[in-house]
Amino acid sequence: MRYLIRFSYDGTKFHGFQRQNDVKNVQGTLERVLSDVFESDIVIKGSGRTDAGVHANGQCAHFDIDKKITKEDINIINRILNDEIVIKSYKLVRNDFHARHDVKRKKYIYKLNIGDFDKTKEGYCYQKRLKLDFSLMKRAMKLFVGTHDFRNFVSGPRLDYTTTIYKTKIKRKGDMVLFEFVGIGFYRYMVRHLVGAVIDVGRGKAKVSDVERMIENSLVEKNLSVVPAEGLYLVEVKY
Repeated sequence: MRYLIRFSYDGTKFHGFQRQNDVKNVQGTLERVLSDVFESDIVIKGSGRTDAGVHANGQCAHFDIDKKITKEDINIINRILNDEIVIKSYKLVRNDFHARHDVKRKKYIYKLNIGDFDKTKEGYCYQKRLKLDFSLMKRAMKLFVGTHDFRNFVSGPRLDYTTTIYKTKIKRKGDMVLFEFVGIGFYRYMVRHLVGAVIDVGRGKAKVSDVERMIENSLVEKNLSVVPAEGLYLVEVKY
């Protein structure tokens, strides 16, 4: 039987999602606890990787097991995980379902505090006192919507840099600024590049036309900011 689980985790507690030797990670931690509770060798397949320091409210993964899972099983697992990871839901899926390949869209939110440093937010949002032009930032955000070659907004080499973003939004609540991205998939550091570019526009370090050229021409060479990981949240995965 194949199960899909939806779960959250505190990115400050882990060195990213992917299983690695000698560092604490989400995948390895979940696999160890699931294997211990079910007395079986459990391997999970996530909807995608998140980097060190990135948080998740709605990450998903599937795994195979030869028994029916109960709510009490999930309660036991969550108690062992001690709130560092919380399984929020689980359901039986078809045997050919894949948590990564079957994704229809993902939503990420990036949190920025442009006011005074808040110790309680440390590790959970990017904190930098800034004066920003939100009208220019909204114009830049709209440029990302559609299917584009995002080569200039991705870290590391790939065979293909093309993906589709369905929706972008900026919301301000006092000194907190929320950047929202909904798309079919996001590559390494991509959201952090996009947010960094928009902030550069808002603070006058780049023009909206610079961002437009970087989207339209993958050969344009212009280095814009990349924001740190702690403000990034994987909020939702839809199938």
